[in-house]
Amino acid sequence: MKPRAALRVFQDPRFLRHDPGPGHPESVLRLAAVHAALDAAPVPGTESCAAPAAGRAALERVHTPAYLERIAATEGGARTVLDADTIASAESHCVALHAVGAALAGVEAVIDGSAHHAFALTRPPGHHARRDSSMGFCLYNTVAIAAAHALEAGGLDRVLVLDPDVHHGNGTQEAFYDSDRVLFVSSQQYPFWPGSGAVEELGTGRGAGFSVNLPLPAGSGDADYLQAWSQAAGPLIEEFDPQLILVSAGFDAWHSDPLGGMALTESGYAALYRLFRSWSDRHCPGRMVACLEGGYDPDGLATAVRTALAVLAAETSSPPEPREETPAASRLVARSQAALAPFWKTLS
Repeated sequence: MKPRAALRVFQDPRFLRHDPGPGHPESVLRLAAVHAALDAAPVPGTESCAAPAAGRAALERVHTPAYLERIAATEGGARTVLDADTIASAESHCVALHAVGAALAGVEAVIDGSAHHAFALTRPPGHHARRDSSMGFCLYNTVAIAAAHALEAGGLDRVLVLDPDVHHGNGTQEAFYDSDRVLFVSSQQYPFWPGSGAVEELGTGRGAGFSVNLPLPAGSGDADYLQAWSQAAGPLIEEFDPQLILVSAGFDAWHSDPLGGMALTESGYAALYRLFRSWSDRHCPGRMVACLEGGYDPDGLATAVRTALAVLAAETSSPPEPREETPAASRLVARSQAALAPFWKTLS
């Protein structure tokens, strides 16, 4: 019997070289804390590898040529302010190319079976980057590019994107807003920056019903998240039957994150990733690729990342036990199902 492939982790020191400047929340200290924790106590069942650089053709599946030229022009220069929150340093363009490359390599590895799931521990994050502009610390939309690569180069027809970051993944949603080949599901603190992510944002044209937003109020915790994801997203994922799952792995819903206002704990993240893995085990075994997004409490980020890695690397996993239902999550599930019912047989 062929041995089970390991969880492939792209833990590359080059991601420490993106430097948006003193005092910026997207600090190198975030990823340095994760590296230190994993080096001190590696997660069994993982293999670490370097990240290749992405080519231009992959980037152009999501971003405009003019935008790519603008980011490339920052290489080797002084820090460049791209928008109110996003700053490129001399090496940021190169680092971002390798961040996308890690995601693409992860997708290819889980499709060909050489890895059993993958996790790209990358910087800068990506899910706010739009087709022609940077936003929210993000240069290139890593997960959107990975999804487009899986569809166009990987021969897949159905890709599921899960985004539990505390901020709405507006750039990823926009990239596939009119597509029925990508089911985008996002939970976010709401109302909150960037202002998008309402239940009523459903997609358009062929993509109507394929953008699923789970806006949760500030203070939501483990039970809220598990109920919202399992009850609102679960039935749709069952009907969609994904061939690949991509996770915009933001951990800024952590209870002490300085940029968020949510209350997820280590136990909550374990339950959430067990739920995500149960969907992979059922529909596309071994084919889940997570890419690091937010998470701005370094110690909390290290804990949450290790928790997610342990779930994905385990020989076996089972869905989490349901928790007590909460009024906020129950209201959200009802609103979501009512809005999506016209587009999904399972809800009609």
